Amino acid sequence: MANKSEGNQKVNPVKVPLETDQGILESEERKWGLPLREVYKHGLSFYKDKEGKAIHLSYEDRLKLVAYTQQAAHGPLDINSAPPLGVLDVIGRDRRSAWQALGQMSQIQAMAGFIHTLDRLCPMFKPFLEAIQKDLEDKKQQELKKAEEEKAHKELQNRIMIEKQKQESLKLTEEQQVQRIKDALNAQTYEQFLQYAQTQFPGNYDQQAILIRQLQDQHYQQYIQQLAMDQRLANSNLNYKEDSDTDDKNEKENSTKEQNVNDSDEGFTDNKSLQTSEKNDIEYIEETQQEPEEDEDTEDDGLPGVDEARMWTREDITQFKESARAGGGVLTVGHGEAVTIRVPTHPLAHCLYWEFATDNYDIGFGIFFEWSKSITTDITIHVAESEEEEDADDDTYDEEYTMYGNTDPEVGGERRVLQNQRPRVNLVVPIYRRDCHMEVYAGSHNYPGEGVYLLKFDNSYSLWRSKTLYYKVYYTK
Repeated sequence: MANKSEGNQKVNPVKVPLETDQGILESEERKWGLPLREVYKHGLSFYKDKEGKAIHLSYEDRLKLVAYTQQAAHGPLDINSAPPLGVLDVIGRDRRSAWQALGQMSQIQAMAGFIHTLDRLCPMFKPFLEAIQKDLEDKKQQELKKAEEEKAHKELQNRIMIEKQKQESLKLTEEQQVQRIKDALNAQTYEQFLQYAQTQFPGNYDQQAILIRQLQDQHYQQYIQQLAMDQRLANSNLNYKEDSDTDDKNEKENSTKEQNVNDSDEGFTDNKSLQTSEKNDIEYIEETQQEPEEDEDTEDDGLPGVDEARMWTREDITQFKESARAGGGVLTVGHGEAVTIRVPTHPLAHCLYWEFATDNYDIGFGIFFEWSKSITTDITIHVAESEEEEDADDDTYDEEYTMYGNTDPEVGGERRVLQNQRPRVNLVVPIYRRDCHMEVYAGSHNYPGEGVYLLKFDNSYSLWRSKTLYYKVYYTK
């Protein structure tokens, strides 16, 4: 009777507040944060693992929990179909009595009763269930994060693919435009180049084809240079026209103002004459101060100007290195060093071409033109440490200082005379670090006159790495 009474007491709290199994499921899920069946599965595993070790229950409590598990697994007890018990099986009869005391309780209610009883008898069950719930939430967050990362990675790949397609499309369009220009130029000059090639290599069709190809490439480069020069001239003419229009407008405004002053200040002729005289004196003083600078500029700028160089890149870096190595155009630029290749102008040529590349790392590159006469046309190489390179830069600054006619009272006359003896050096290509380990850097420059080109390869910024340099320098008519 005691067991039956206790079983009835457990059934009533479950049925009274919740009339249906659906209501029990919703209520338990809100309470535990997990579905009821999941909570019951974890509770049953917890009880089997901890009973007799971490938790110690009375005989009656164990009977209740076993009865709930039987009811949840098989439903209400059917005495007729139940197997007979032995005469001495006291525990079996007690378990069957506790199971029978649950009556017609549904399996959902039995699960809820087992969970509530276990939570009441064992305080460790709730923290155990919270830990499981936290692990599930962490796994869910990790899965969401992984899904977001995969989505972002796919979006990035799509953007990269779209950008690559755009670049390939633009590159293809530029190549098509270049090819159209080349085709038009080749159609105009083919007969002329063919006749010249036949006179140079009579009967040798292979050499004729190679020469025609070289002439066509040179003609295209000259055409592009002429277009750039025409564009610079057009821009300079436009700027000159704008400046002239501005000066005319200012002169017109000034004349209008002077006319207004003459009309309104007839009684102040003496003062106005004095102001005009002072203005003329000031202008005369300014002109006399500027005249020596103009004379000095004229003397220093007696040499012609230097045009801009043309530079481009190629992707056949492996083939270029092999050809440069075969021609002996390979040298090592040590760490912290700067190498200057001096290339005198050739009397039978008018244009200098250069090409270079490196292994694995970039290098600084720039070109200067020295207005000096060389007794030989041989190419020489000069290696300097970074400190010597800085001294050379200081000398270049001194030359520019003297070139523009600046005077410094702290600079003695002997030093200025020594600077005037140095040849003038003009910048052709500024020194910048070039990614020549990824592609071949090439360029050309028309001779401004007789002198020496200074091709500077700067590795002074590198404290540990030496650079292997492959280069070619050649002339063309």
